Amino acid sequence: MSVSLIKGQRISLAKEGGALTKVTMGLGWDAVQKKKGILGSLFGGGGGQTDIDLDASCAMFDQNKQAVDFVWFRQLKSRDGSIVHTGDNRTGAGEGDDEQIIVDLSRVPANVAYLVFTVNSFQGQTFNEVDNAFCRLVDNSTQKEIAKYPLSGGGDFTAMIMAKLYRHQNEWKMHALGEPTNGKVVEELMPAMLNCL
Repeated sequence: MSVSLIKGQRISLAKEGGALTKVTMGLGWDAVQKKKGILGSLFGGGGGQTDIDLDASCAMFDQNKQAVDFVWFRQLKSRDGSIVHTGDNRTGAGEGDDEQIIVDLSRVPANVAYLVFTVNSFQGQTFNEVDNAFCRLVDNSTQKEIAKYPLSGGGDFTAMIMAKLYRHQNEWKMHALGEPTNGKVVEELMPAMLNCL
């Protein structure tokens, strides 16, 4: 059964019969539907929605909070091969996950203590233009959703630190963060990510 997370909530990723080995962090969003005005109706514009190009990323940090590696649309696989990004969605169109990052927890190097998942607007669009944003964690062996964190409301920011996975007593845990920040690429989110470790 999936856990619906709220900001700041933490859950253990252990399950009966053993620990999770492979998970997918899915990120989804839609563009806000724009209302048609009188002039928009007359001239054929002002309605519908605009494409939103959000980018999901995963940053890997060691126990000393030093960046180890990044997985994002310009590097779809971690250097060690434990994390894979399935590709860039530039519109937010369609149902379900718009972008996915697959993590083989059993292959994440022992020196990596934190995996931070972010979403940012490469085009600089703010979250006021984003609707139905969420991140969710899926157990790849069963394809069952473990947890989902909805992002309600918008805001005048271009990025969000969505969640982190972290090691605690030889077990992976998830922390729903939902921290707004600004930046067009993952490197620009470093100060905000470090504040969340």
